[in-house]
This record gives sequence, C-alpha cells and structure tokens, in this order.
Amino acid sequence: MGPSVRQTLSIATALALVVTTAGAAAAQAKKEPSKGAKQLTWGPAPDAFPAGAKMAVEKGNPMKAGEFTVRLSFPANYRIPPHFHPTDEHVRVVSGVFMAGMGDAIDTSKTMKLAAGDTGTIPAKMHHYAVTRGATEISLRAVGPFAITYVNAADDPRKKK
Repeated sequence: MGPSVRQTLSIATALALVVTTAGAAAAQAKKEPSKGAKQLTWGPAPDAFPAGAKMAVEKGNPMKAGEFTVRLSFPANYRIPPHFHPTDEHVRVVSGVFMAGMGDAIDTSKTMKLAAGDTGTIPAKMHHYAVTRGATEISLRAVGPFAITYVNAADDPRKKK
C-alpha cells in the first residue's frame, strides 16, 4: 500500500473513534488556556466507542453542524471494530502507533502503521477499523454532527449495555 492508502487508513480509524465519542466528549471536555497553550480536559469517550478510550474536545462541538477537532486517547491493544461515517475524517497521530485497515473484518496483517506525526484522510462511508500498539493518541478533525455505524451491529458497544 502506498502513502495515500496509509493516510486514508489512519484517518478512517481516527474518525470512527471521534464520531463515536463526539457526543459524550463534547459535554465532558473543555479547553483551558495556560500560558498561551491549550490545556485539554479529558473524559471517557462516548459509549459509541469500545470501553477504555478517552476524549477531549479541541475545537467546535462534534454533535453540532460545523467543523470540530477532538483528541482521542487509546490504551495499548485497543480495537475499534469495522465501521464507517457519513463524512470524511482527517487524522493525525500525536503519539504511539495507530494501525488502520480497510474492510469489513479486522485483519492486522492488512493494516497500515501510522506513527507520531503521520496524517491521513478517510472518505465518507469507507469501511475501516483500527488497532493500537502501545498507548496511542490521535487528533481527529471532521464536520459534525458526527455519527458512526458499525459494519456488524453486534460490535456496536451501545447495543451491549
């Protein structure tokens, strides 16, 4: 896979996470200025994400119309099952290793490795998934309101409660 596929994979995975967490995170996270730098307030990611993810809102509101940017933090070996979103997502890996793949089933042999500083974009409605290697943080930018649809409804954490 070339760089464009790698970029596409990383963003799709990131967006999926952000979209899922957008609602809860928007209510829980806020920015606080500190010596000219933005301080983020972290909280649990919305229940659309598998347990263990954290989210902070950098800009905008993922649950309202308009552009937003969120940070997502994932523990080691975190998995986001195959899913898709109604809008494009733009991802930047802040730290750690983000493994992104395209398709309807997680296959770690077919993922692209994205490390700190790598960026990418996943087109709307593209089926994708993600796995982390070590604790990983991403920045996700998209246009809201955001939504996430799991390819396999049984993978949707909202249905497991």
